[in-house]
Amino acid sequence: MSSALTASPQWQALSDHYAQIKDLHLRQLFADDPQRGQRFTVEAAGLYLDYSKNRITAETLPLLLDLARSVNLQDRIEAMFRGDKINLTEGRAVLHTALRAPRDASVIVDGENVVPEVHAVLDKMAAFCQRVRGGQWKGHSGKRIRNIVNIGIGGSDLGPVMAYEALRHFSQRDLTFHFVSNVDATDFAEAVADLDPHETLFIVASKTFTTIETMTNADTARQWLLAAVEGDEAAIAKHFVALSTNAEKVSAFGIDTENMFEFWDWVGGRYSMDSAIGLSTMLAVGPDGFRDMLDGFHELDQHFRTAPLEQNLPVLMALLSIWYSNFFGVETTAVLPYEQYLSRFPAYLQQLTMESNGKYVTVDGEQVDYETGLIYWGEPGTNGQHSFYQLIHQGTRLIPCDFIAFAKSLNLIGDHQDILIANVLAQSEALAFGKTAEEVRAEGTEDWLVPHRVFQGNRPSNTILGEQMSPQVLGKLVALYEHSVYVQSVIWNIDAFDQWGVELGKVLAKNIIPELEAVNEPDLQHDSSTNELIRRYRQMR
Repeated sequence: MSSALTASPQWQALSDHYAQIKDLHLRQLFADDPQRGQRFTVEAAGLYLDYSKNRITAETLPLLLDLARSVNLQDRIEAMFRGDKINLTEGRAVLHTALRAPRDASVIVDGENVVPEVHAVLDKMAAFCQRVRGGQWKGHSGKRIRNIVNIGIGGSDLGPVMAYEALRHFSQRDLTFHFVSNVDATDFAEAVADLDPHETLFIVASKTFTTIETMTNADTARQWLLAAVEGDEAAIAKHFVALSTNAEKVSAFGIDTENMFEFWDWVGGRYSMDSAIGLSTMLAVGPDGFRDMLDGFHELDQHFRTAPLEQNLPVLMALLSIWYSNFFGVETTAVLPYEQYLSRFPAYLQQLTMESNGKYVTVDGEQVDYETGLIYWGEPGTNGQHSFYQLIHQGTRLIPCDFIAFAKSLNLIGDHQDILIANVLAQSEALAFGKTAEEVRAEGTEDWLVPHRVFQGNRPSNTILGEQMSPQVLGKLVALYEHSVYVQSVIWNIDAFDQWGVELGKVLAKNIIPELEAVNEPDLQHDSSTNELIRRYRQMR
């Protein structure tokens, strides 16, 4: 039975169009239109998007835009910025965009302008960061803080880790930064192995201060510090701060609530790196650098909110994803930054995209009859070229790619940058056009080897070019993908801002923990596999 989406005339028009052009090769599309490489581009907010190497014709984009308009995309974009409670299953507004709004902006939630609250927290963060960075904040023994350890998980870890790596060039180098997320004790042990407790500040990031992985690591950090200060609990307040909204539990832990930095229930974890969750980022790059990043976010936000759909970067990228996912049957997208500072960007995008759009029911509770939620993955170039690019070039799966590159290096050494950029341009060219059997034979290749050296091409890609990596550019890139994810969810009619799929395993784990720790043999009521694994673990332990 078809859903309203797949039964719509706009969807049917796209299906018919796909049938007509699915076998067209990019070689032919470029040959037929010598200006294609100039026409299928958009430049906005300092980012240049070349989407010409996609399997689309001049008719494709208008049809995709018709689909977007049929679901009232422009109204849905405005509803998010306006503060409507578009997270329907949790009854919440979705206002990560308010986190980077200027001081004089107004965003009303439940009758109150939230922007002054946002800037009050930013100002509090800035004052704290200046004290730590300047050496005025001292540890319990009077030593200067030199090590920052962020303890979080999910959005409280992936964003801060990615941002620190992305902006390391701009960081204060006499501070070291470490990130602990995994409940595996090795993660904590290795993070603090070479640190002096007297010079270490822990940031505990948990909205409720009950997240089991985060609080387990926080309690271990607490004991690690107390062991160094002969159990003096007064040291906790000098070596721990909290990113939370639960003042009672923060205080019970021993953290001064004056050093608790708040955020709000209209900020989803995977959208929170520009909130108080970004305290480690602000400590690394300073308040000015952090505000530059917020400015970049805001510039892309404004572009998304105001640009015509046909010239709107996030909209175009989202529609191309819809095109490949729902008509070509594509399952994954590779994100390939040719910038070492963005080494953790693909991992960050995995949560942003897959936790947001990994849904099989619509906002109305109906099961979809179309695919949702592409799998995002990737590694920096040029490393990936010597790893998984083989499958992208000559494998049996169609994998669209997003290439990200910059004209200027932050570390200009020799001819590294020219070689780097030559590689990214060559890869997108090779994916698009490949190499025919005739071209291979013309190189003198023996007939038996020819099939192995043929590149079919017709592998689509986007190329995103910026001038140079910076805090502002990082904000733009993150916002670009945030908004692309939202556009996809609007078309699929799913809620991009809840994550109920995370809950079941967490609940079951809480039931299993006491069974693993029980002194006597527990009465196990699981399935036979889980029961036997619990018994085997207890024996092996």
